[in-house]
Formats: sequence, structure tokens, C-alpha cells
Amino acid sequence: MTLATLSQVLQPALAGRYAVAGLVTLGWEDMRAFVAAAEAEGCPVILQAGPSCRAHTPLPILGKMFRHLAEHASVPVVAHLDHGYTMQECREALDSGFTSLMFDGSRKPLAQNIDETAEIAAMAHAAGISCEGEIGFVGYAKGENSAGTDPDEAAKFARETGVDGMAISVGNVHLQQDKEGGLDIARIRAIEAVTTVPLVIHGGSGVPVAQRTELARGSNICKFNIGTELRMAFGDALRTAVNSDPSRFDRVTILKETHDPMVAATRRVLRAFMPE
Repeated sequence: MTLATLSQVLQPALAGRYAVAGLVTLGWEDMRAFVAAAEAEGCPVILQAGPSCRAHTPLPILGKMFRHLAEHASVPVVAHLDHGYTMQECREALDSGFTSLMFDGSRKPLAQNIDETAEIAAMAHAAGISCEGEIGFVGYAKGENSAGTDPDEAAKFARETGVDGMAISVGNVHLQQDKEGGLDIARIRAIEAVTTVPLVIHGGSGVPVAQRTELARGSNICKFNIGTELRMAFGDALRTAVNSDPSRFDRVTILKETHDPMVAATRRVLRAFMPE
């Protein structure tokens, strides 16, 4: 069994100067491919259940799926709640067998974000699992604008919440389909100067691959969340499978043909985070 907590994969990454991918799952086909890719590359992987995933599949089912994959994997697998917005949701994830809770209070005033994140971190740690928090709102492509992380606020947040990973807003945005942007290196360095907590980049699909590698090997960013990039790869594979024979209707047969392309796309993502 290789079920792991977030801290168990991020602390070695911090010491070894590499990053771990937090891969946003939507269903069995992609999460299975993500684990197969991690095994092929010999690296840990974080399976993430975000809001859209949870709207489609209940948390207790997702917990069993994640744990089943972890129990049969040859590499560490983290079962991670992504963007939990309430104590109730985080508690349900804990009760469903998740090994990491990400509470997102980034839209809230600093004091409220700290208090609520600290409460959830304490609950997680009491159960022997990990907690990620977010300071500085990360916006959405063609949607809400980001509010960059203030280094002094980040230091206070890390110190007073006890989180195992801290998501920051440094030019990253969710749901970005291209890689034409880039992260604010000066802001990252300023945050690193005031805390040793492993840092997390949400919206990693929009970060140029060369910069992902540079930061994985040369900063305290230990986790990059990747969702859009791999959802696009899945969509391409699914269209190819459907269009190859329009008369087919058995979805199991069709979905099986997404596996190998998804494994290949995921392996390319994972390689960018490897140590030198």
C-alpha cells in the first residue's frame, strides 16, 4: 500500500529540489492513467478531487477510488481534496478516506482565512493527515481576477495556520489553455524569504514548461496543480476514439482508447518536475 499524505510527499520534494504534480481528476479514466504515468516515471502523484469532480461523483466514492488505486500502486499516491470551501466538506473528505485536505479561504479576510484554515489543519493533523491552505486569491482565465499574495501576510498565514502546503498567487490563473504567461519570480523569492512551508502553484497548466522545471529545481515550490492541460489531452483522445468508428456506442470500449494517450500526456507533465 502506498497511500501517502501531502506532507509525506512534499517534504522530500523540498529537500530534494523537485516538485510533485497535483493532478485534477474528473473520473476513473483519468485518475487511473495518472497513476500509471507516475509508476512509469517512478515518482509520487497527488490525485485531486476538485469542485466539478465532486459535483459529478460523491466524496465517499472518490475516496474509495483514490485509495483503491493507491493500494495497488508502486509509488506514493496522495488522496487530496482540492478547493474545499467549508468545514463540513473537509470533514466529509476526511471521513471518506482522503489523506489531504485543501481548504480555500482565499476570498475571505485574512484573519478569517487564518482562523478557519487553522481549525481545519488541526482537524487534519489530529487524524494523521495533511492540510493545504491558500493565501492570495488565484483567479480564473476569462473570469475573476487574481489578488497577488503579500509576503508578510503569507508569513503570518503559514505561522498561524500550521499548514503543510501553502498555495500562493504569483501570476498564476486557473483554467488557462495556453502557456504564454509566466510567474512573478520576485514575489516568489520574497515569499520564500519569510517562510519555509512548501509552496503550491494552482493553475499550473498556464505556466511555461521551462519555468515549471526551473522553479521545481530552484525554489520552494513543491507542488504544481495541473488540470486544464490534461483535460484537453483527454478531450482530444476521446474525440479521436469516437470519430474512428462513428457506429460504435459501447462507452467502455471507447473510453479504453483514451488510456494510452492520457498516460503519455501525463508522463510529459511529470518529467518537467523531476530533479536534475
